Amino acid sequence: MEILLIGAVLMFFAVLISAWLMTFARWFPIQGIDGEFLTDYKTLIRAHIDFALMALFCLAFYAVKVPLSVTACWLVVIGGISNPCVFVIAAFDPSFWEKTVWKVYTAISFVVTTLGFGWVGINLLSYAL
Repeated sequence: MEILLIGAVLMFFAVLISAWLMTFARWFPIQGIDGEFLTDYKTLIRAHIDFALMALFCLAFYAVKVPLSVTACWLVVIGGISNPCVFVIAAFDPSFWEKTVWKVYTAISFVVTTLGFGWVGINLLSYAL
């Protein structure tokens, strides 16, 4: 279950990096980069919030001290990182939703995230009952 803590820390770093990137993009724009490099500021905000929420989920799952499947924990962490990355990629690629590779990546990310969170949910319910 320690993977939940490691994953949460990685997601915290992603929150910090995205915060700095958004700060520089908004307050210290660099001509030729701002608007071309970061094409969708609002979508990067979505990624920032999603990384923070996923980190908090990892910490909450760890904190309850309920024995969880190691595989489920790995799926939660992989999904917790890959799912917000959908927003990160979309923020930098204006034609994100038109590309098959990103549609496949998004679908796989959602499946992994759903499996992980569903599995953890089942573990938590079975412990409670």
